[in-house]
Formats: sequence, structure tokens, C-alpha cells
Amino acid sequence: MEGMHLHPLVGEKTIKKRMEDLNGTGFLEIGRIDGLRNSSLSEIRNSSLNPSSQCSTSHKFLPHCRQFWKAGDYSAVDATQPTSKTYQNRMRVHPKFLHSNATSHKWAFGAIAELLDNAVDEACNGATSVIIDKIANFGGSHALLIQDDGGGMDPESIRHCMSFGFSNKQSNSSIGQYGNGFKTSTMRLGPDVIVFSRSCKERSLTQSVGILSYTFLRKTGCDDVLVPMVDYNFNPLTGGFVRMIRHSEKHFRDNLSALLRWSPFSKEEELLNQFNHIKGRGTRIIVFNLWLNDNGDPELDFDTNEKDILISGTPKEMHSSWFARDLNEGHIGNRFHYSLRAYASILYLRLPENFKIFLRGHLVDPHYIAEDLLYKQCIKYKPQVASTIESEEIGTVIGFVNGAPHLDIHGFNIYHRCRLIMPFWRVVHKCKGVVGVLQVDCLKPTHDKQDFERSDVFLKLEIRLKCMALEYWKYHCHLVGYTPKVASSKELPADYRLYNQETFESVQEALPKRRKCAQDVEEADVSQPQSSFTRLKSILANCGESSHAVLPENENYGENIYATEALKLQSVTSGDAPAHKTKPQIQIQHGKRDRNQAFITMVQRREQLTQQCMELEKSVEELTHKKQELISELEVVLLVHDDLCAELKYTGKMVRL
Repeated sequence: MEGMHLHPLVGEKTIKKRMEDLNGTGFLEIGRIDGLRNSSLSEIRNSSLNPSSQCSTSHKFLPHCRQFWKAGDYSAVDATQPTSKTYQNRMRVHPKFLHSNATSHKWAFGAIAELLDNAVDEACNGATSVIIDKIANFGGSHALLIQDDGGGMDPESIRHCMSFGFSNKQSNSSIGQYGNGFKTSTMRLGPDVIVFSRSCKERSLTQSVGILSYTFLRKTGCDDVLVPMVDYNFNPLTGGFVRMIRHSEKHFRDNLSALLRWSPFSKEEELLNQFNHIKGRGTRIIVFNLWLNDNGDPELDFDTNEKDILISGTPKEMHSSWFARDLNEGHIGNRFHYSLRAYASILYLRLPENFKIFLRGHLVDPHYIAEDLLYKQCIKYKPQVASTIESEEIGTVIGFVNGAPHLDIHGFNIYHRCRLIMPFWRVVHKCKGVVGVLQVDCLKPTHDKQDFERSDVFLKLEIRLKCMALEYWKYHCHLVGYTPKVASSKELPADYRLYNQETFESVQEALPKRRKCAQDVEEADVSQPQSSFTRLKSILANCGESSHAVLPENENYGENIYATEALKLQSVTSGDAPAHKTKPQIQIQHGKRDRNQAFITMVQRREQLTQQCMELEKSVEELTHKKQELISELEVVLLVHDDLCAELKYTGKMVRL
């Protein structure tokens, strides 16, 4: 059995016989419509044969539910009628699958990025720009417009676009290859989308219009997917476009009637006027009946900023100061969550030459995250894959985001074929301010292009990025104001002093001052009546400077030396010395003996104070080191606390959704 396809209403040879089941209405049915009740057939036949009668009410066919995450909650039609023999061995697609398939996009901007990818891939066919804008009062409300000037789609290509699994993008430079992006993205943004495409292939200029309407399928009770579609061919004789009859005139009329019935256009002329916006070739996509959020507001906000498209009701992060709040909210690492202009500016690492993105009539300037980083390093990593596969070396630019440490932004931006897949992916939650940019083409993105398949190579890359972030933080965090965990220069790598030369030189200058301080303590005279604490305080205060009055001013320096020498002689001659030897007799006056004894006492006291000073200095160093460790631990705890709060808010938001 072949893959699933969305089947256009026009001219499928395998389903021609189904026309007979519709009592000659000419409206092709792919599957059963509400159990083939006569009332449903009558409604479809009347709307098909008399499109003008629906002109005033075409915009009133709104979806049953305007909220995307609730739109799939309805019961499928009980199929009691057997299918036609024509449908044997064919996998049918229920309309409900359109909604469940679109739930792969959790984020509205991820769906818009899919449509942008299709436009960027058209650069190989001559596309130079893509336009993203709103169309006011389209069917009663705003609609989203995405238009490119690429090669367009011929009748066969647009049918492949409306089907599942068809993709002609097989080159290594193409972003989309799954053949599923158009269906998932458009149905994620709104239940109804109409496509206009003009193409020139094999010297044949064609125009095609098709509508994929979840509203139409639910309103009519379809249990299979129907896609009304019409084509036009350029007639060089008349110089205009004429109807392209692929099967029969009746087929064309029935498809056209369905288009006018379920789109905001009431006449064929209005439908064709949309091609006036396409210059030469290209594709014009209009998503209408856009989804609403839980508050009943449009999910896409076109009114707050006339140059941007925002996501409505985006919660703002709370910060302790106005400075931190403005800095964080204004940074692109936070704005891309709710601003399409910010997200589109970082979506592509490199756009095709001369290709431009216009949002709300204004050019989107590319923003390269790597250019914002401070103290950048380029770290290369070659993933270990199967021996039969030659992996390419991955270069990662890593650094601190400009604005650290006040910015609560960190993570790795991973690109695949120059397309951003994972923005600011936080592999660790404690390296605040560390941001990396890398391109990995050896991995396969998931279908929504917001994540990678969890292969062995991806898991190894995740481990490597964790180590990379922690290592960079350890040796560079001091450059932006954080306290490094490394306490001594012996633990630093060989190139660490290159990044912190000023700090290293200041430490080297401080070491001689400490030695000088110790020498001053040893040489100082403590004869003045000061307490040990007062004396120690004065010495430390004058550390590295010349001391004042080392000896008392009223003392005779020569007498002190003489007294010291006399004491040494006494110590030598005392004890077991022979009595017959002549002992030197030193006559010392009574006043001088008292001074000598006081001097000895002061020398002993000096030694005690010196020892205390060294112990206190050692205690100061230990306490300083302990303080630094506690500050570092506190910063880590605060980072973990902030991450847990952010995860709690995100979890609460997802629970409410």
C-alpha cells in the first residue's frame, strides 16, 4: 500500500466512477459524506450549481471551534456504508487527521518558519524575496499572507503540495524534504488556507487555485479529505488565461463552486484578481479564520506593532530591577519567543544571495548571534559515528553574551543547513550568560524542525556541549564579574593568565607587600605602651610603607647593642666554664641593667606578636577563600532557583493550555 495522500477534487482517473454516487451532481467525493444522506448531497449540489447565491454568506462559514488545541475534539462520522470497489487497497485520510497532524507544531512561529523554508528553497528557482503580512477583513477577520516570487507550482506540483509525502527537494541544500510541512504549518495557523500559484514550465504558463479547508470538511460531515482545485492556462491568441479542462467542464464548475462557497471570494473574477499580486511567477498563500487563544483573542497579534507579528498573551519574565527587566526583555534571546521579526532575523545562519524577507512591509535584517558574544572562542568537535560514515568537524563559537552578568540568557543555538533548529538550548542550567552557535548537518531534524532525532550522535553531542559550557564557565566567568572557583594560580591552565593578565599582575604586586609586612613586624620596636591589637593594626595599615620610629627616640642605639653583646658573653661564660680562666668583668650600672632587661622582654614580646600576626594573616586568607567559595555557591544556587522558577512558569502555562 502506498503512502497517504490528500486527494484533489479534480480529475483523478481512479475515482471517476464516484460521480455516479452523487446523483449526477458532478461534485467528486473522496470517501463518504455524512453517510451519503440526501440532505447533505442536496446542500453540496445547491452550493455547487449556484455559487452566486452564497456570495453574501461565504464569510459566515466559520469553524465550529476557533481554538486550535480544542478543534480536534469531535466525534468522527459513523461509516455504515461500504466503500466503493474503487477504494479498495487505498489508505483513506479522515479530516481529523489534518488537525492531529498539525499538533506537531507546539509553537505558531514554528509553523510560519515552515512556510518561510519553502520560500527560501525557491531561491534555486529564481526567488529573491518572501513577503509576510496580514490581509485585513479577509472573510470577516485578519488573514495571514505569505508570498514568494519563486518558480511557482504547475497543476501537478500543487496537487503534490496538497498531498502527504510528496517532495521533490532532494538536494543537500534544501531545508524541507519530508513533504509534510505545508499541511502541518497551515492547519496549525488556521483551519482554512487558499493557495494561488503561477508557473511556467515547458513553455506553458499556468495558474492554479486550491483550498484546503478544515471548516468545509467538518461542516459537510466528510469522512475523507476533499480538496477543491481549478487550473487556468495562458492563451497566446487572446493574451489571457482560460479555463484548463482536465476532465470535463462539469468537473471544473463543481470545483469552482466549492472554492467560491468556502472561501471569502464570491465570484471567479475576484478569485483571479489575486494573481495580480504575483509578478511573473510565484506562490501566494492566505491562511484565514486564524485560531484564537483561550482568552478568545487572535493567537497572532497584528495590532500591537505595525512592523511586527506578535504572539498574543505572552507572559513577561519578572526581574528585581528596571535595568535587568529592560535588558532581558529587549534582548533577542527573549524576544524571539513572541516576536516574529526577532525570530526571523536569527532563523537562518546564511540566506541565499540577494534573498530578502519582508515582514509587514519592512525588511528583516539578519541578526548573527555569534557577533554579539564577548571573549569568543572557536572549539572544534568531530562526532564519533559509524565507521562507514565520515563525519564532518563541528565548529562551535562560544562566549559570553553582551550584557552579562545582568542577562539571564544562555544556551546553544544549533543550526542545520543554515536553518535554526534549537534556539538557546540550555544543556546546563548554571552557566548564566554562556552562549554558543554551531551548525550540525550530520543530524536529522524532527518534522516540526524544532528539535533533532534522539540518535546516538545527538546524545554524544549533548554531552560534549555540557562539558564545553562548564569548562568555558570555569575559566572565563571572572571576565564578566563572576567569582572564579579556581583559588590558586597552580590550578589554572597554561593559557589562563592570557585572559586575565591584569588580575595576575595585581596578585604578583601584592606578594612583595606581604613579605615586606612580615619583615616590618620582625624589625619593629614594640617598646611603646601599645596593645598587641593596636600595634598589629598599625603595622598592617602601613604594610608596604616605611615604618615610623622603629626604636624609641630617647634610646641610645649603641648602648642597646653593647647590652645585647654583654648578654651573649654572659650566656657563653655561664655554666660549666673552668674557674681558673679569667672571666671578663663587665661593669654595668644599675640603670643600664634595668633597660637591658626591659629590652629582652620586649624582644620576646615582639616574637610573640610576630607569631600572632602570621596566624591572623593566615586566618584572613582562609576566610577570604571561604567567602569566595560561598559566593560562588550562592550564585549557582540563584541560577538554579531562576531556572526552576522559569520551568515552573512554563509548566504552569502548559497545564493551563
